[in-house]
Amino acid sequence: MSVPDAGPIHRVAVRLLPVSPDGRVLLLQGQDPARPGDLHWVSVGGAVDPGEDHEQAAVRELHEETGIVGDVADLVGPIGTGVHPFSWAGTDYVSHSTFYAIPVAADVEVHFGGLEPAEVGNILQAAWWTPDDLRADGTAASDDMPDMMETAIDAVLGGAR
Repeated sequence: MSVPDAGPIHRVAVRLLPVSPDGRVLLLQGQDPARPGDLHWVSVGGAVDPGEDHEQAAVRELHEETGIVGDVADLVGPIGTGVHPFSWAGTDYVSHSTFYAIPVAADVEVHFGGLEPAEVGNILQAAWWTPDDLRADGTAASDDMPDMMETAIDAVLGGAR
């Protein structure tokens, strides 16, 4: 007798778009451990932990995934929301995400010392992207990523770019 498929796991998440003074966004290159070599660019972020609000989760994820220390007071937004299905290590999820932006210096040091064990070896690098370059590259984790990047840049820099 087979167990019926319960469907994807729904999770509340935050996504954070660090914006440099020159209008680029820091993204992470990652892969699903069940599909090594299938690389894509994602925003910083993850699930909101029990007892945590969205803003606390955003700065926690920023520190865990990039080593950058942020402050809730520096967050801009929320700047948008999104619903994104994805798979991780053979499990299907639907992420209900709230997006924030945060100003960050372009020369900030990024390191992966705070990654969760499952992320080690699956978050491969960080790089600064423009929305147009990411569109042209075609490796965004979701089709709406370049548009959300534009929203983040406008929210942080306004007419300053």
